Amino acid sequence: MLPTTSMNSRIQGNGALNSRDAARHTAGAKRYKYLRRLFRFRQMDFEFAAWQMLYLFTSPQRVYRNFHYRKQTKDQWARDDPAFLVLLSIWLCVSTIGFGFVLDMGFFETIKLLLWVVFIDCVGVGLLISTLMWFISNKYLVKRQSRDYDVEWGYAFDVHLNAFYPLLVILHFIQLFFINYVIMTDTFIGYFVGNTLWLIAVGYYIYVTFLGYSALPFLKNTVILLYPFAPLILLYGLSLALGWNFTHTLCSFYNKVINFSKVINFLKSRSLFPSATCHVTLGKPFNLCASASSSVK
Repeated sequence: MLPTTSMNSRIQGNGALNSRDAARHTAGAKRYKYLRRLFRFRQMDFEFAAWQMLYLFTSPQRVYRNFHYRKQTKDQWARDDPAFLVLLSIWLCVSTIGFGFVLDMGFFETIKLLLWVVFIDCVGVGLLISTLMWFISNKYLVKRQSRDYDVEWGYAFDVHLNAFYPLLVILHFIQLFFINYVIMTDTFIGYFVGNTLWLIAVGYYIYVTFLGYSALPFLKNTVILLYPFAPLILLYGLSLALGWNFTHTLCSFYNKVINFSKVINFLKSRSLFPSATCHVTLGKPFNLCASASSSVK
């Protein structure tokens, strides 16, 4: 049984929070409290955050059951402890450094990649997705339009962080063990293994996101959040038919925005980016190499 006594004691007779507690639970007050604790490491529960990271792989439903407990005791769905965000940032740094080491990148190229992954891939894209999901869920998925039934933006961002962590581990850690001798080879096995890891990572992101919003009792029709699985599987099958290696494409994209020449030279040494313009042929490896080879010249 989840504790409700502390919450009920703050409720007035008409069912509303008194003015003092209402001010304490505004979005601005919650945000201030969260940011204030961001640099107070002694107040963070890193053990509990590590427990959440483990269960996001083995049993993500248990993580969201804890969000119910927080709502009952602290009257908010979103995390009030930034320990999970701090551990995720550490994971981002370590995995990106490992990524740079495996691809033989220089120090400054690794730093640029790290900054891009943290502020664009994780935070920037996360802000965009969280805001979009916050708007959609409050506009179309809430059963009753009321101030008492709305999705907190902080919770939407927490759902993104929960879903991003397994994706990060799969693509920036597990993939490193295969990237040199399997994924980067110009073979069917290479793009089959690489694209399968992408399928699992993105599929995990979709599934954990679905669990996050389906855990809210005042939302309806959350099953539609699983619909992206259909185009994802279709794209996966199409990529295998065309020989399209997602990891090669990602390296080509990073070369355009970050310009790490060592990675392109590394790929050229494995005949992944030949000087001639690439053509898409059924069953042949497909790479965005025309622009990459011209940039190297």
